[in-house]
Amino acid sequence: RNRAAKRAVDLIGATVAIILFSPVMLLTALVVAFTEEGSVIYRQERVGLHNQVFYMYKFRSMIMQDEEKEKAEWSTRNDPRITPVGKLIRRTSIDELPQLFNVLKGDMSIVGPRPERKYYIDKIVKKAPFYYLLHNVKPGITSWGMVKYGYASDVDKMIERLQYDILYYENMSLVLDLTILIYTIRTVFTGKGI
Repeated sequence: RNRAAKRAVDLIGATVAIILFSPVMLLTALVVAFTEEGSVIYRQERVGLHNQVFYMYKFRSMIMQDEEKEKAEWSTRNDPRITPVGKLIRRTSIDELPQLFNVLKGDMSIVGPRPERKYYIDKIVKKAPFYYLLHNVKPGITSWGMVKYGYASDVDKMIERLQYDILYYENMSLVLDLTILIYTIRTVFTGKGI
């Protein structure tokens, strides 16, 4: 019942958000298309529910680069690869809006642990094998770890942030999801991004 209720909330929430934010997404797509090289939407492999690989969508916020090199480099808040437009859309989390379509597809939830790339997961589980517990739930656009800890720029910081995602995993509920959404809105409006 809880899974069905969460999926219903995800479908309704993502649909409403896409309608509400469609002008912002259209404007962002146009600005990115006319100011940056490469595709407007950036697809990145992530690992989700039951260890399944899927493509997570974002508005392009970084310069074009070799895919293999990009996989092995950490992205940080002040990464020099971030474009001028990318700085704005990251600070306001607009770059994350295409993930609403991941929610509609069923790859992601609105709230859940943030999905990582396999490259980093392989490094994390060497120190924290319990990370695999997170693959029992759909990953989210926002998470308890993101709003309480923020960006993690190396494996040790990812493991520190992991404690919040495990706490979420152990206490999942629609009330907790609502709490995380409230924190997320506050975080976005203070310009910290998610």
